[in-house]
Amino acid sequence: MATAHKPNPIPNILTGIRLAAGVVMFILLAGATSGWPLVSAMLSPDDQFAMYRIGFWIFVIAASTDWIDGYLARKWNATTRWGAILDPIADKILVTGAILGVLTSGTVQQIIIPCGLILFREFAVSALRETMAGRITLPVTLAAKWKTTLQMVALGCQLFARNWDGFGLPFDYLAHFQLFADILIWLAAIATIWTGWQYFAAAKKQMQDL
Repeated sequence: MATAHKPNPIPNILTGIRLAAGVVMFILLAGATSGWPLVSAMLSPDDQFAMYRIGFWIFVIAASTDWIDGYLARKWNATTRWGAILDPIADKILVTGAILGVLTSGTVQQIIIPCGLILFREFAVSALRETMAGRITLPVTLAAKWKTTLQMVALGCQLFARNWDGFGLPFDYLAHFQLFADILIWLAAIATIWTGWQYFAAAKKQMQDL
């Protein structure tokens, strides 16, 4: 009797780490901006800056696994149903945690709207998938994958701008970098809304064909 093929668990482990990292990152970012009512009061400014930097690096490392786990799963023929479910959840937690972490800084009023649009779309598509589960199929599109990459790059730049002083960079260039980061988050919001519309259009078409 042939032995059943057991997929390599490493891709799913990386996805799980990304999911947990999103939660830890948000806790650190929230704590660094006085998000913990009692604990934050006992932290010095240096402690808060250190926490924000750690949160930034956690985001960078976790975001990089979004490509690595998918690449390894395909290379090792280790794609699983559990991984397909867990991967978009991990992405959404990481993106949502980063958005909330950026907004807690209180110095990014100019990107509240694009951040809100990204969150609304992610929740709407998740609700669509849950509501239509078993009736229609909405596989992740290539455009949606690039959308996620753009979101993570844009949010990474926003977090980097919040850490500008911690990296010892000259303030003369901060305004220019912040403008660049703001443009990226708006582009990410546009791509997010566009791919969301594609999912709803695909769902509508499949429902009409039933």
